[in-house]
Amino acid sequence: MALQGINLPLAFTGQETIWQKVFQRYNISKSDLDDFFGGPAFLSWSRMANMHGWGGPLPQTWLDDQLTLQKKILSRMYAFGMSPVLPAFSGNIPAALKLKFPSAKVTHLGNWFTVDSNPRWCCTYLLDASDPLYVEIGKLFIEEQIREYGRTSHVYNCDTFDENTPPLSDPNYISSLGAATFRAMQSGDDDAIWLMQGWLFTYDPFWEPPQMKALLHSVPVGRMIVLDLYAEVKPVWINSDQFYGVPYIWCMLHNFAADFEMYGILDAVASGPIDARLSEKSTMVGVGMSMEGIEQNPIVYDLMSEMGFHHRQVDLQVWVETYPTRRYGKSVVGLQDAWRILHQTLYNCTDGKNDKNRDVIVAFPDVEPFVIQTPGLCTRTSKNYSTMSSENSVVRDASNDAYDQPHIWYDTIAVIHALELFLEYGDEVSDSNTFRYDLVDLTRQALAKYANQIFLKIIQGYKSNNINQVTTLCERFLNIVEDLDVLLASHEGFLLGPWLESAKGLARDHEQEIQYEWNARTQITMWFDNTETKASLLRDYANKYWSGLLRDYYGPRAAIYFKHLISSLKKNEPFALEEWRREWISLTNNWQSDMKVFTTTATGDTLNISRALYIKYLRNADSLGLDGMDSFGKPASL
Repeated sequence: MALQGINLPLAFTGQETIWQKVFQRYNISKSDLDDFFGGPAFLSWSRMANMHGWGGPLPQTWLDDQLTLQKKILSRMYAFGMSPVLPAFSGNIPAALKLKFPSAKVTHLGNWFTVDSNPRWCCTYLLDASDPLYVEIGKLFIEEQIREYGRTSHVYNCDTFDENTPPLSDPNYISSLGAATFRAMQSGDDDAIWLMQGWLFTYDPFWEPPQMKALLHSVPVGRMIVLDLYAEVKPVWINSDQFYGVPYIWCMLHNFAADFEMYGILDAVASGPIDARLSEKSTMVGVGMSMEGIEQNPIVYDLMSEMGFHHRQVDLQVWVETYPTRRYGKSVVGLQDAWRILHQTLYNCTDGKNDKNRDVIVAFPDVEPFVIQTPGLCTRTSKNYSTMSSENSVVRDASNDAYDQPHIWYDTIAVIHALELFLEYGDEVSDSNTFRYDLVDLTRQALAKYANQIFLKIIQGYKSNNINQVTTLCERFLNIVEDLDVLLASHEGFLLGPWLESAKGLARDHEQEIQYEWNARTQITMWFDNTETKASLLRDYANKYWSGLLRDYYGPRAAIYFKHLISSLKKNEPFALEEWRREWISLTNNWQSDMKVFTTTATGDTLNISRALYIKYLRNADSLGLDGMDSFGKPASL
C-alpha cells in the first residue's frame, strides 16, 4: 500500500473490542453484545446497522486477537508515514442500551433482506444524533481508541446517513444532525476531521441540493472530507458545484462483493481524476479506491494506483501497449494486440450500469422457466477494432425479467479473439504466474458468457417442448461447470481452499473452527435463515469463481433445476418450483455446515487446459450456432 502511494487507509480492525469497553461503562454485558456484533464474515454489515448477531457470537479471544492485530496494523501504518482513518460513532447501538435509556431518541430500523423479517437478525437500533447521549457515546469511543492506541491521525470515518434516510427533509434539521455528528468526534479529539462517504448522494433521491448543502456545511470548512465514492461512473462533484466547496477525494468503486468479472472503465480512470483536479474552483484533494473487493482485475487497480502521481491524462494507447511487458516480464506483440482488444471491450464499459456479476453459473435464477424471456436471444452487431473485425452475439437486455440478467456490454466474439492470441503466444510467457492468472480469468470470462447463452437456449427449448434440446444443452451446461472447475484449479488465485483455511486459521479451538468456516462458506452463498422452501433474497451476493465451489455447489445446484425442468417435460406437468427450492435450500444448508477440506495448491497446466476448453467450446464461436452442436468442435479431453 505504501509503495503505491496510499497514505489515508481505513483502519477499522478491532473496533468491536473498543465498543465492548465503551458499552461496559453503561453496564452492557458480553451476552448483550453477542446479539449486537455480527460474525467474523459479516462485521461490515453489522457495523453499518444492516443486521445484528448473524454469524456470531464473537468469542472473547477473537475480540482480543483483533485488538492486538489492530495495534500492529497501526504501528506499521504510522511507520510508513500513513494517516490511518479510525471509525467514529454513527448511532448504531445494541438493543440492551435502548432498554437502559428508554427515553432516548432511538429509531428501530426496518428489515434488511432477512426471511420473514426475522427479528433475531434484522431491525437494528439507531440513536438519533440530536439526542445528548449520541455525543456522549461518540466522545467516549474516540477517547477509548486514543487511549488504547496511544495516538491518532485525527481523521475519523462516520456514515450515519449512508442507506439511512433522515426522517425530516428540513435543511435546518439536517444541519443540526451533521453538527451533532461532528461534535461527537470533536468532543473526543479537538482536531477531528470527518471523512464521509458520498454514496448517499449517488443513490438516495432524498439528497437534493438544499439537504446536501445543509449536511456538508454543518461542519467548519476543512473539517470534513467527502469521498466521491463512485466517481468513475457517477461523479457527484460535477453536479454539486464541487460538493459546494467542501474538500473531496475522487474515488473509484469498481467492484461489488469481491466477485469475479473482467470489467472496468480504464478511460474514465485515466482521465476522471485529472479532469476533476483541473476543473474550475476544484476542491479535490486526492484520489482513492473504495472497492468492496480488490483481488480481481489487476489492470484496473494498477492504473488507479498510478493516478495519484499523474498531472495530466494518461495516454492509454501507450499505457495498455506496454502493460503486458510490465506484467509478464517480456515483450510479446501478440499479447499487446490481445490487451488492446481487452481495453476496447471488457475494460471499456460505458453503459453506466453497476457491474454485479449475475452469470447463471454463480447466480442461478430462482424463477419458473416461463418467467425468463428468451425471444431475440441473439442480436447481431458489427464492430471494428484495430487488430480485427467481427460479428457479435449479445444477450438481449430484458429489463422486465423477474431475475437479474447478466450484464453484457462488450463484443463477446472480440474477447474470444483476444483469448486466441493468449493461446497462440502463451508459450513465450507460460512461466509467468501473472500470465497464467490472466489466462484463467479470460478463459473463465468467455466460457461464463457462453454458458449464459446455453442457459437461455435451454429455456427456449423448454418453452417449445423440445426435450432433446433441453437434455443435450443441460448436459453441456453442467460439463462447462465441471471443466471450469478444472481450469480454475490450475491457479492458486482461483481456489476455494485458501479462503476456508484462512478462516479456520484464526480459530483457537475446534468450536471456533466450525463457526469461522461456516461464516466463510455462508458469506459466499446464502445469508440468513431460510424456511424449507423460502430462500433469503440475499444469496449469491458474494459469489465466486473458485475451484471447489463450482464442483461442489454451483454445479449440483444447476443440476437440481435441470432435473425438474426435464421431469416437467417428460410428465407434461408444470415446473416444480417449490420442490426445486426445497432441494436447493437443503443443498445450501448442508454445504454451509460441511467441513470438507479443499486444496490450497494449484494443479494442472493452465495453458493446456485453456487450449482444450477453447477447442471444446469456443473454437467456432463466431457462429455461436447453438442449434448445430458440432459447430463448436469435437470435445477435447482434459
